[in-house]
Amino acid sequence: MVCMKSRTLSFGLAGLLVVLMMAATGLEKKYGTDFAVRHIYASPYFVLCWGAMAVCSISYLVRRKVWKRASVFLLHVAFLVILSGALLTHLTGYQGSVRLRLDVGSPVTAFTARDGTAVDFPFLLSLEDFRLEYYPGTSAPMDYVSTLAIREGGKSYRGEVAMNRVYSHQHYRFYQSGYDSDGRGATLSVSYDPWGIAVTYTGYGLLLLSFCLFFFGKGSEFRRLLRHPALKSGTACLFFLLALAGNTQAKELPRALPRATAEKFGHLYVYYNDRICPLQTLAKDFTLKLCGRTTYKGLTAEQVLTGWFFYYDSWKEEPCIRVKSKEVCRLLGIDGGYARLTDFIDVQGYIPDRAMQSATELKDRQAWEEANEKFSLVSMVAAGSVWRLFPYVVAGDSLSVIGAAGAATENKRMTWYSLADRLPPDMSEDVWLFVRNCMNYVAEQVAREDFRAVEESLDKIRKYQVREAGDFLPSQTRFKAELWYNALNGSRPFALSSLAIGIWAFLYYCRRMIRRKTDKTPVTAVLLAGVAVILFYLTVTIVLSGIVSGHAPMSNGYETMRLLAALTALLTFFFYRKMPVAIAFGYLLCGLSLLVSMLGEANPKITLLMPVLSSPLLSLHVMVIMLAYSLLAFMMLNGITAVVLHLFHSGRTGDVERLQVISRIILYPAVFLLAVGIFIGAVWANVSWGRYWGWDPKEVWALITMLIYASALHPASLPAFRRPMFFHIFAIAAFFSVLITYFGVNFFLGGIHAYAG
Repeated sequence: MVCMKSRTLSFGLAGLLVVLMMAATGLEKKYGTDFAVRHIYASPYFVLCWGAMAVCSISYLVRRKVWKRASVFLLHVAFLVILSGALLTHLTGYQGSVRLRLDVGSPVTAFTARDGTAVDFPFLLSLEDFRLEYYPGTSAPMDYVSTLAIREGGKSYRGEVAMNRVYSHQHYRFYQSGYDSDGRGATLSVSYDPWGIAVTYTGYGLLLLSFCLFFFGKGSEFRRLLRHPALKSGTACLFFLLALAGNTQAKELPRALPRATAEKFGHLYVYYNDRICPLQTLAKDFTLKLCGRTTYKGLTAEQVLTGWFFYYDSWKEEPCIRVKSKEVCRLLGIDGGYARLTDFIDVQGYIPDRAMQSATELKDRQAWEEANEKFSLVSMVAAGSVWRLFPYVVAGDSLSVIGAAGAATENKRMTWYSLADRLPPDMSEDVWLFVRNCMNYVAEQVAREDFRAVEESLDKIRKYQVREAGDFLPSQTRFKAELWYNALNGSRPFALSSLAIGIWAFLYYCRRMIRRKTDKTPVTAVLLAGVAVILFYLTVTIVLSGIVSGHAPMSNGYETMRLLAALTALLTFFFYRKMPVAIAFGYLLCGLSLLVSMLGEANPKITLLMPVLSSPLLSLHVMVIMLAYSLLAFMMLNGITAVVLHLFHSGRTGDVERLQVISRIILYPAVFLLAVGIFIGAVWANVSWGRYWGWDPKEVWALITMLIYASALHPASLPAFRRPMFFHIFAIAAFFSVLITYFGVNFFLGGIHAYAG
């Protein structure tokens, strides 16, 4: 009886904590982080719930004699140690910030805690030096480095603080947080946690050891499942339906440069999105944002971009500006969802200005703001203000404040000028004349349709760029990689074909399962070949993206969804032998992942990495988490298959049971990877921000997801999970926590992980 009470209290308190954390993320969205921390995360009752759950769990484990199973015992001990570390951090640690200046003579003796109080240092702290490091040829910061001087007891200490590089002294850890605009001051985060970090990291180590014992130890539950007799038979499939509509446009083409000449433009360097890249990238982003596609009526992106510049009169009457809002279409007086530039102006003036002022609904204002953005973008292209083609390097102070298009490094300053910019007075006369007039000459040659002369002029511009900014330009390998990436990067065909094939494959394997056919067919080989093609394509584009960006391509929602698609394709080859329907799952998940990645395609996809994200731990964290999500998605689709079989073929209990065994096998590594990914992320956060857990909505929902799925690992304590249909319904419902963790947080709840959206 006591054992049952301990069990009930343990799982009941875990459920209560999950509910409290769900509520806290909603309250944080509405009332702010401080409110959620004060009333829930740091409240006595929340800490008491965790403590009570730990005590009840210990009691239950002792009465169940769990110590006889080393892996299970060590696993639960690891979580208890991690909780103990978190409690020690809560009780003995504190965080804050300190602002240091080079021009302040007296050292700092205290820092400001989160509650606004001043906390004294046991030493004197001052800033000895500060420097900014930029990505070559750009104004995007790559790193901030502060050199600290500490005096204590007649001794002096010196250390450097940079992004992802911590300086520690007497259990005080300093992290780079920000800097002053004049480059002579820095803001550092301060963390004091003498006991919690060591205990928590010990728990992480025990957790990894327990996972190793669980997966590789003799007699473990996981290895027993692998030998389950139900796996000797075939299984079933999934149901999913999705349809996408295309769009139609007029057949007549506006005036444009020849494809070869426009391609020559695409091979010029341009300063765009805080980095130096091929003009082709700007053209593709412009065309995608304007038209909804990277091509228009068979014209390339370079032809569209140059068309708006050289043939403005032709293009302003072309209905190529995509308008999504029906209300905007109605007020502009257009049909079909595509507007001309001239549609935005009537006898009373600029329509979006009036509409935004009179709009009462938020969605209407946002729709008009989007339309206004496209109009402004076209105007900037036509005026030449986005064509930052002309670099100019001058001597300067490496710490001087530089404008949006400039960069500073090694006592040199480089600025990229557009056609509409005012040129510096110290520019030599010949350079001034070339920069100011060369595009006018090109325009004259275009008007005469002397495209050979146009290409010669473009060669001269390219030579000027190399001569003036040679040291700042990306390598030829990176430049060519971006051209290849632009040529290959088109998710729509793969997304649509994957979904279509996945639906067909589902129906095919369902029919075979109903007829109890388990023999191999050529269809399976063909489908696997298709998965291999998708995997190869994704691998190539991911590698190219990594070469171009200079970092592992896992820093935002677009990149991680493509990674998820690649991992899904890879997992398909591991599952299809025991579960042929996994091939259908692979196609569907790949298609859905690529489809979701397309939601952000209108925004630049390759950007310079935020300094805080420049860590190998980030790549490992994202990789592991995405792999866990892929496994959980397979488990969810498995559950849908079982439900479909149960509803339409009630006699197929054996297949439903086999699907449960497979899902349980998937569940163990999925929860393992999810836990490891969370804790790798915690270590990364500790290195980057000075705390391994900050109750950010993303962190909270990742923990919620892990706790939800971990409950299914206890069929002996929770008998409901022994029933196949209950398990499958749970797998379907639990996946909503994954969707909230990845999408809901990014798009609705916000937090410091919002960059991932």
